[in-house]
Amino acid sequence: MFKISIVDTPSQRKLVVEGRLSEPWVGELPTTWRNARRDLDGRGLVIDLSSLTVISREGEDAISDLMKQGAKFCCAGILNRHVLKRLARSADVSRDRIQKKSLKTSENSFACRIPRS
Repeated sequence: MFKISIVDTPSQRKLVVEGRLSEPWVGELPTTWRNARRDLDGRGLVIDLSSLTVISREGEDAISDLMKQGAKFCCAGILNRHVLKRLARSADVSRDRIQKKSLKTSENSFACRIPRS
């Protein structure tokens, strides 16, 4: 199973990714992110990985590529936080660009952003 839901609020658009980020669905994440960037009208865009159950190597590559393009992520859970931190490190993100962020659904969430070069 794989699902991406779009949640719009006045200040933010959130892509909620659920299930297995693996083939054949990996390509849906960057496509949905690119499409969601349209018509933001000043709102933030965040990819929420809290409900992912599996992240394949191809999924990790897709997340890493999105990080390099400036995507923001949030997640909950030890494993997903570990994967995001590892990918951020491999993309050469300094620690001051990585911060923990509390979401309504979890006190131990992780958010990172890699600014565009």
